[in-house]
Amino acid sequence: MRAIMTTAAIALALAGLPAAAAVKDAAKDGFTVENEQFVPVDAATAWKALVEDVDQWWPKDHTWWGKASKLSIDARAGGCFCEIGGAQQAQHMTVGFVDPGKTLRLLGGLGPLQGMGLSGAAEFRLSPAEGGGTRIVLFYRAGGYTPDDLSKFAPVVDQVMGLQLRGLAEHLRKPGTAGARK
Repeated sequence: MRAIMTTAAIALALAGLPAAAAVKDAAKDGFTVENEQFVPVDAATAWKALVEDVDQWWPKDHTWWGKASKLSIDARAGGCFCEIGGAQQAQHMTVGFVDPGKTLRLLGGLGPLQGMGLSGAAEFRLSPAEGGGTRIVLFYRAGGYTPDDLSKFAPVVDQVMGLQLRGLAEHLRKPGTAGARK
């Protein structure tokens, strides 16, 4: 009986959490991860923060030059998710698909995956959440040839992608963010 009560208590506690993360699949040549957050703003507000405020919510310790650089997303087909630090510059990903307020697809390998010659597709998917607000899903599938077993990278990439999406969600939950509930 105690085990059932403990399991029920854990289930209830987890039900209140605003996020989910998962390694959807992983193989030697690639993987898929998905993270989810619920935010108390409408999709238009979430979209605006996603594409216009990336430098405010993307963790600086997951950039090439930290606070010495600025991140931006040019939300148009062929646009750049870039990091500029004076003469030091990086194109993290290329914008491949834009449906404002709904989907932003970025193409390329993030971080060390880029240097390994791997490619990927990251999608920020926004949809109305039941009861109000917006559900944001960050989906990332990466793969390609490497002598390394990419399945070993999947849990780490999942954690990092979760950190990045949490940064956006926390930014949207701050008092004073346009549309955030106080």
